[in-house]
Amino acid sequence: MSDITPGTWQLDPTHTEIGFTVRHIMSKVRGKFEKFEGTIVTAEDVTASSATATIDLSSINTGTADRDNHLRSGDFFNVESTPTMTFVSTGVVRKSDTDFVVTGDLTIKDVTKPIELDVEFLGEGKDPWGGTRVGVEAKGQLSRKEFGIDFNIPLEGDKVMIGDKITLLITAEAVLQA
Repeated sequence: MSDITPGTWQLDPTHTEIGFTVRHIMSKVRGKFEKFEGTIVTAEDVTASSATATIDLSSINTGTADRDNHLRSGDFFNVESTPTMTFVSTGVVRKSDTDFVVTGDLTIKDVTKPIELDVEFLGEGKDPWGGTRVGVEAKGQLSRKEFGIDFNIPLEGDKVMIGDKITLLITAEAVLQA
């Protein structure tokens, strides 16, 4: 990543996916957010770089309309009063030429908590339209209960229907702004 062009990059929504997994009974449910915007600002010293993102929580898609509507409700995101989730980076630590840890503040339902994302730099190059693109993958975990999202249904024994741990999975492509 030391060869990345310094500048401001905008996420390309058609080539970016902000997804997640969560435990459900004995399996995992996967989903993604379909509306978001984000900016990456790269510096000569990559550890001085930053990133921000705003995700439209009403755009959640798990492939099941009833579940998505429930996730939009007051039991989970309460999108009528808190329609977005935001991320603002607070630091970048280099682990290798392609691997980084990006720390930041994640805000959901007016609750802000720190989060760490393991980020892999996938490369930089020209696209067929004359632009310059960069690719990254990021993974992190959070506790949904820490953000006030604690709806659940008890199951037999000490089990519950929905796990607390959410794994975020982000694959992003961003375009250098002129």
